[in-house]
Amino acid sequence: MKDSITNDRIKKYGMRIFAAVFWIGIWQIASKWLGQEILLASPVSVMQKLGNLVMIVDFWKSIWFSFARIVLGFLLALILGAGAAVLSSCLKVVRILLAPLITVIKSTPVASFIILCLIWIPSRNLSVFISFLMVLPVVYTNLLEGIGQTDRKLLEMADVFGVGPAKKICYIYLSQILPYLLTACRLALGLCWKAGVAAEVIGVPSGSIGEKLYHAKIYLNTPDLFAWTIVIIVISFLFEKCFLAGLTWLVKCVERR
Repeated sequence: MKDSITNDRIKKYGMRIFAAVFWIGIWQIASKWLGQEILLASPVSVMQKLGNLVMIVDFWKSIWFSFARIVLGFLLALILGAGAAVLSSCLKVVRILLAPLITVIKSTPVASFIILCLIWIPSRNLSVFISFLMVLPVVYTNLLEGIGQTDRKLLEMADVFGVGPAKKICYIYLSQILPYLLTACRLALGLCWKAGVAAEVIGVPSGSIGEKLYHAKIYLNTPDLFAWTIVIIVISFLFEKCFLAGLTWLVKCVERR
């Protein structure tokens, strides 16, 4: 049984590596065929550029600048979105009041928000607010749905046995809401990185990843552009995996208490 699970994992990861190598090969062939690095940089030149960047202190400062602000926007939206979802599930008037606001935020193009917010907010903090705006509706909508779908029979049984509100939250609501929360976080983490970096590219705050992408575009430095894009993908992927694993572990710890 254990050998079978190990073989399945090896097969799964092997297929992923094969798919990655396949698309890198297609990328290399396409770059060779075009023959112009300015149109499509080759994987080799992008990796060389990335290797040069990681040796520069400014590279790590830019990553920290963008990471701190985008993650702050995500966490603020997660906390406020969860609070708003709980309030809406308890008070119908809050749900009615928030409905048009959430609809407007979801429907408005990100670029419109970015340009509008540039008038109100300094460009160095723009990514915090834009990440917050993109994550808030996702968290709110998913958690409100999760609370609404909580098993009523379990709640009735808890009432019959006189279970207190704190234990209901720990043993019923958390486990029922967790799948909705994980889905919301998966969707929101991708969105907040895309929106946050887009805000930095338009606002061009000094020392950000967005500034580096903007300069790569201005100087037609395609290897630089690809290298920074890979950096964004890697940071976003690693943060998503670490955050979701930490969140799942935290919920299980609370449930075990």
